Amino acid sequence: MSPIVRNSLAVSAGLVIGSIVNMSIVTVGPMLIPPPEGVDLSDMDKLAGNLLLLKPANFVPPWLAHALGTLTGAFVAAKLAASHQMKLAIVIGVMFLMGGIAMVAKIGGPIWFAALDLIGAYLPMAYIGGRFGSTNKTPMAEGH
Repeated sequence: MSPIVRNSLAVSAGLVIGSIVNMSIVTVGPMLIPPPEGVDLSDMDKLAGNLLLLKPANFVPPWLAHALGTLTGAFVAAKLAASHQMKLAIVIGVMFLMGGIAMVAKIGGPIWFAALDLIGAYLPMAYIGGRFGSTNKTPMAEGH
């Protein structure tokens, strides 16, 4: 299989598996840490207003979903890649970061959570996933 095809498939697999991890945690999170009485997290029209009613503990599952989804996706991409493992892991991080930015722009939420999420859940986790998944543990040694 050509390295370009294999790398493309690695990124696709990383995005799919990372998204599955993300959505699984987002789905289970409210069962583990229930929202306050009267808050319906399934109603996307009211979600922005409901976010202001949540306690800090309610933001743990979404942050874990974003961080672990990105970590898993980056790991998978790096593990399956034919070359440029770290670069492809970072691509996963950037793609998930773009999704995170879009969600913050769309629904908002507390500034502290948006900052923590956008700064700590995507690119750092992509780097860690890339390190764990790479056969070459020196990121700068990839053709430079």
